[in-house]
Amino acid sequence: MARKVRFEKYQRVKKVMAENPENKSEEKVEAKPAEAEKPAGDKPAPSAAKPAPKAAPKAKPKAEPKDPLIDNGDGTITDPNSGYMWKQSDAWLDCHKFFTFDAAKEYLDNLNKDKFAGYEDWRMPNKLEATTLVDKAKVKTQFCLDKNGTTFPLDPIFTEGRVCNTWITECTPEKVIRFDYKIGGEFIYPPSEVWSSIYAVRGEAKPAEVAKPAATPAEKPASSAGATAAASTKSD
Repeated sequence: MARKVRFEKYQRVKKVMAENPENKSEEKVEAKPAEAEKPAGDKPAPSAAKPAPKAAPKAKPKAEPKDPLIDNGDGTITDPNSGYMWKQSDAWLDCHKFFTFDAAKEYLDNLNKDKFAGYEDWRMPNKLEATTLVDKAKVKTQFCLDKNGTTFPLDPIFTEGRVCNTWITECTPEKVIRFDYKIGGEFIYPPSEVWSSIYAVRGEAKPAEVAKPAATPAEKPASSAGATAAASTKSD
């Protein structure tokens, strides 16, 4: 009986399929709409390579403040940062005259002969020693007055009315050098009779810088002649 029912059902389906072939149970694949071709001009341009970021400039280390200089009350100043002892006044204030490099020895010999402040080892500083009196942390706020009433960066604990430069040991017959506190470094002149003051110092000497060969006149700037003429006078 069940076989007969299934057969009749099969016959009916077969008949319907014959009459309506479009209803076959084949899967219809829906065609996807074709993508419209983009014009060539619409293509995005290749991105330009980005420049590498610039390295941030290194911050300059701040100058560490120095310990204050000490007035010993006997015409001398002690620098606790370097251990040096300086004469509070300079050769100009002591003698009211300038000195050539060769004559500076006479001034220092007299200090030692008289045992100024009880010491007889006063000497001329070299460049590194002269530089120790320049406190970069206070260079814009701390000044001393020179003999012309002009300020220059030196601790006012030193006697005012002095000259703003001193002979240094790097001086040679071929290269006349003195340390100028107004420019914060050595000033080099061609060989000539140049005048200066002396900042007498005592204490264990630091190694002096090796003097470089003197430049030829062709290597000197045009303005050096004017500086030399000004330096050769006694009005510094």
